[in-house]
Amino acid sequence: TMSLREHALSLFRGAVGTVRPAPMLKRALKLQRDGCPQLLVKGQAFPVKRDLYLVGFGKAVLGMAAAAEEILGDHLTRGIINVPLGIQESLQQAGMQEMLLKPHSKIQVIEGAKNNLPDEEALKGAVAILELAEGLTADDLLLVLISGGGSALLPAPIPPILLKEKEKLTKMLASRGAAIQELNIVRKTLSMLKGGGLAQLAHPAQVVSLILSDVIGDPLDIIASGPTAPSSHSVQDCLQILTKYNLLHNLPKSVETVLSSSPTKPTAPENYSHVSNIILGSNTLALEEAKRQAEGLGYAALVLSAAVQGEVGRVATLYCQLIQLVCLALASLGKGPRSDELSGNLLQLAAELQIPALDLHEFLQALRGLGPDRPVCILAGGETTVQLQGTGKGGRNQELALRVGLGLHEARATGGSSPQGRCEILFLSGGTDGQDGPTEAAGAFCSPGLVAEALQEGLDVEAFLRNNDSYTFFSRFQGGHHLLVTGLTGTNVMDIQAILIRAM
Repeated sequence: TMSLREHALSLFRGAVGTVRPAPMLKRALKLQRDGCPQLLVKGQAFPVKRDLYLVGFGKAVLGMAAAAEEILGDHLTRGIINVPLGIQESLQQAGMQEMLLKPHSKIQVIEGAKNNLPDEEALKGAVAILELAEGLTADDLLLVLISGGGSALLPAPIPPILLKEKEKLTKMLASRGAAIQELNIVRKTLSMLKGGGLAQLAHPAQVVSLILSDVIGDPLDIIASGPTAPSSHSVQDCLQILTKYNLLHNLPKSVETVLSSSPTKPTAPENYSHVSNIILGSNTLALEEAKRQAEGLGYAALVLSAAVQGEVGRVATLYCQLIQLVCLALASLGKGPRSDELSGNLLQLAAELQIPALDLHEFLQALRGLGPDRPVCILAGGETTVQLQGTGKGGRNQELALRVGLGLHEARATGGSSPQGRCEILFLSGGTDGQDGPTEAAGAFCSPGLVAEALQEGLDVEAFLRNNDSYTFFSRFQGGHHLLVTGLTGTNVMDIQAILIRAM
């Protein structure tokens, strides 16, 4: 029989494989060549009357563009993509040729946004994309490829605002505690391409956007700041945010000029009838694939939510309580005071974390039907946050895994004859882009047994966590066998967690 670790690894690989750019595009995008050529996207047809252009921006766009060019062939007139600095070299070194454009490609690649911050190179690329969009006619079709990280790769401040002025304003907002949504509203208001700007510049051409989502809930106007989606915000919203953080009176002249010449009353919403935004890949799709594979391996598989968010310690507590409930159900002790107490705690925690689309009542109902004969697999996705306190190395996935392992170990130690003792448990958390914090790991596997062993060897697990040093813990212990190392994947749909449990 395969170990739980091998199962978990295979589920993670399957989930990531399904949202890799090439297979994802090949499933969704076809070109029908007979008669008037048509672009078919998930069954929707778009006639190619004259020229077909392609633009793109984001961390996963290089692989998407390579697959798109293969599908479109000589129907593609020209393309421009903006991708992160150094990505072609990284993929080359990782031997991922299929993610790179062919030598005589019609697509121009511009690399920029060092450290995921807008810079002069990214601006050059954005201006080239803007000029291409402006020149299109009603008979042209513009295919837009969008993935996470697209925001930093598409900076085009409204003149006379300079890139460094917009940057400085964003930094000031961030340092005063503005949330990412607030930063995005300000960025969009001062940008020519974000918040639907690209779609409007390309009018009257047909615009088809293919989107790989790295944002919880897949909101079209937030992913890469929504260049082809109508913005749900106005200049008023921007002014409110600047007032809230006390910045209205020390704005650069250029920003004042742009804000004062913007219409204060919301104008009639522009027409977006020429635009189709299509989500090709998301965390939900990846989890569906993992569930299918888990069922194939004989698990009773349940997807908890694709929108798990919140502070990593609180999320770890949620998972620990879930795991204990499953163990009670597997030991046929699914009813009783301990089970009621855990269910109560869980419902309260889930409410505090405000995890959308998490139906715990339904989940608890499903648990009651479990017998000890089938192993259980619980899947979830999203993105947790870590409050950095220490100086160690790690990432949110490695820290989450270690916290879950420690929590389960402590529950076992205090629970006396806890039913958990009769279960084999493995927890995995990993970033689908293959990166977790400043390390080469994508995440980690952990079990209560692993923590018990580490403590016996005199390792102070809590000290590692206090120092945000989960990577050092996993790499020192058992030769790093519990680190999840996948290398760059060329895609990104946030994180995936898998909990595997079988009765012993």
